[in-house]
Amino acid sequence: MASSPIIPWPVEPEDALPLALWDAAAIAAAVGGVASGDFQVSGVEIDSRDVIAGDLFFALKGEATDGHRFLDGAFARGAAAAVVDRPIDRPHVLVKDTSRALELLGKASRDRALGKIIGVTGSVGKTGVKEALFAALDRSSRGLAHRSVKSYNNHVGVPLSLSRMPARSKFGIFEMGMNHAGEIAALTAQVRPHVAVITTIAPAHIENLGSEEAIAEAKAEIFGGLEPGGVAIIPADSPHFARLKEAAQRHAGAVVSFGRAAHADVRLLDAVTAPGGGSLVTAEMRDPVRGDRRLCYTIDALGEHWVTNSLAVMAAVRAVGGDLGAAGLALAEMEGLAGRGARVEIPAKGGKALLIDESYNANPASMRATLAQLGQTRAARRIVVLGAMKELGDFAPGLHAALAEPIAAAGVDYAVLVGDEMQALADELGKSGAATLGKAIPFAHCRTPAEAQAALAEFGVENGDAILVKGSNSVGLGSLVAVLTGK
Repeated sequence: MASSPIIPWPVEPEDALPLALWDAAAIAAAVGGVASGDFQVSGVEIDSRDVIAGDLFFALKGEATDGHRFLDGAFARGAAAAVVDRPIDRPHVLVKDTSRALELLGKASRDRALGKIIGVTGSVGKTGVKEALFAALDRSSRGLAHRSVKSYNNHVGVPLSLSRMPARSKFGIFEMGMNHAGEIAALTAQVRPHVAVITTIAPAHIENLGSEEAIAEAKAEIFGGLEPGGVAIIPADSPHFARLKEAAQRHAGAVVSFGRAAHADVRLLDAVTAPGGGSLVTAEMRDPVRGDRRLCYTIDALGEHWVTNSLAVMAAVRAVGGDLGAAGLALAEMEGLAGRGARVEIPAKGGKALLIDESYNANPASMRATLAQLGQTRAARRIVVLGAMKELGDFAPGLHAALAEPIAAAGVDYAVLVGDEMQALADELGKSGAATLGKAIPFAHCRTPAEAQAALAEFGVENGDAILVKGSNSVGLGSLVAVLTGK
């Protein structure tokens, strides 16, 4: 009996691309430098402490330090080569300006990319949405998705993340952040996304921009970098929807909205608590070309904000031709990120307590969302350690004081407030009788995380307690989390 013919494995365009991330010739050509010899690298790093074997180390110069001082440490950790502005006796590429060289290597990476690129920004939720998109697209592409790690979303982090993207990547997801107008415009010009997502607009960085309208305009700069025919994805429920849509239409081939609003293209129909926690979501996806469809999926991450975030994820996955089924599976398995919603059991008197780690960032919108999530968490007592929200300018006192209402609504039993800006909230919680809050909420106002740790120890953490730790990263509440988790 004749055997069945073997079907040849399909040939993909990226099969002709090199396996190494970069070689010496490609780096030198990209950055306009001179290579000391032949070498290959498998990664790119700017912090000598994070270098692993095979990395290319960029010796960047900053205001406070010079990366050339750490070359010995980088090579001791296994760096294969370095980009430097002076000759060294190790494998290197010599350039005039190492920071500019990093930008140029990122540009070269974007120029050679064959995959679909997604850019994500927003006042709240951009890191979570970026991670969810990566999980969804990496699953469906069998490991050929790439994303910016951590919150590498600024003028250094974006070109670094681009330079790390393998040429064979089928998808690239990049986060873009900003503190001032014009910053997103510069970043999106580097990323050149096929799909640009704005998660939401909230008064983060309002000190520098002056109004939410100005924040919306600054976030909408992301659409300026869209590739021809690109897709803009915007929040339908935002009071700035019309402004965002108008900005998107100037650059996008299509504008897709998501949310609860009746006009949303990816519209939430229902969300209920899933049996194992999280949410069971039913959504409708409108498409005049391919036809409407209904989706039902589970989100493991807790909170109403994640229900909305998931709609943005689904919209972006569809826009790049990804697998919606794989996206649903990824959302069902995606746990909270360290500093951004991770839930950890910690030792407590009589047993264990639940720690909710939101220590990486905070603004008024995310504070309210996370406090609402705490209110839905079953616990013997609910405790909050809240750090100051930064970059709010003259709006800071009012926005901090306004947290009294969601604290009360969450049923908080004890609050530890950290930072000078929290004085306004302390004053609000300390009002005689606290009649407007329904009950007086015991609290402590501290200057530092160490003082907060002492206040928490004095109050005592007991079995069944739930403790939310949230604040702007510069407050340093990550150190408190490290103590509580023993890490």
